Amino acid sequence: MNVLLRYEFWLVAVSLVMILLERIFAYRRQPFLRPQLGQDIFWLLFNGMVWGYISAFFFNSVPGVAGGSLHASLANFAGAFRSLSRLPFIVQALLFLVAADFIEWLVHNALHRIDALWKIHRVHHSVKTMDWICNFRFHWGENIVYKSIKFLPLALLGAKWEAILIAAVISMTVGFLNHSNINVSWGPLRYIFNSANMHLWHHDKFPDKPAGYNFAVVFSLWDWLFGTALFPDHPPKEIGYEGEEWLPQNLLWRFFVPFKERANA
Repeated sequence: MNVLLRYEFWLVAVSLVMILLERIFAYRRQPFLRPQLGQDIFWLLFNGMVWGYISAFFFNSVPGVAGGSLHASLANFAGAFRSLSRLPFIVQALLFLVAADFIEWLVHNALHRIDALWKIHRVHHSVKTMDWICNFRFHWGENIVYKSIKFLPLALLGAKWEAILIAAVISMTVGFLNHSNINVSWGPLRYIFNSANMHLWHHDKFPDKPAGYNFAVVFSLWDWLFGTALFPDHPPKEIGYEGEEWLPQNLLWRFFVPFKERANA
């Protein structure tokens, strides 16, 4: 396969660019070798690469209907829906990006409002130093939630793999920028596109709404439309979440038992 058509290639390439950008355009004074950087490298490798191989094995190995693999069964089922495949390639990519981003906004809302999902999602909100790599600090359970709710329904519409890849790479790149230590706010375009300055308020430890604000990944438009946007001209006093001081901070807890409520429980 052409290396440009591999998600792993873009993950590595964009990661290297982000390291360079944060060194050149650092916004806040914070060390490169910060606490828990090792954990975030693990999450980057596991969620960005290893999980992809696990998913590929699952879809190609688990039995589906008529005795075929789940991947083949879904492909056959999708044949009746080929609405996206009839459109120009660039239109497919743009429509997939917008639709996937809106679904992700809905799922992200649910992660903050449903207690069982929040106990998984708070692994991501355990970040104390915002930089690009913490974009991939999230529990593997979120992969199951996001992939099943976001990608499977859209894949049934028949978009080409290349169009899905473009949308995924754009979403990943914007996610890196949103968590980066770079002063980006986009000016008037902030009502359309998300940014690091806006997303920082999503990680506010003491939001005045229980579920918080700014759930968008690529398009902040969703938050402005549905009243969940917050964009002051200053950063929050502290990032994190209430109650985190009672929870373990080690990788084993975050990976295996994020439902645990107290460090001494």
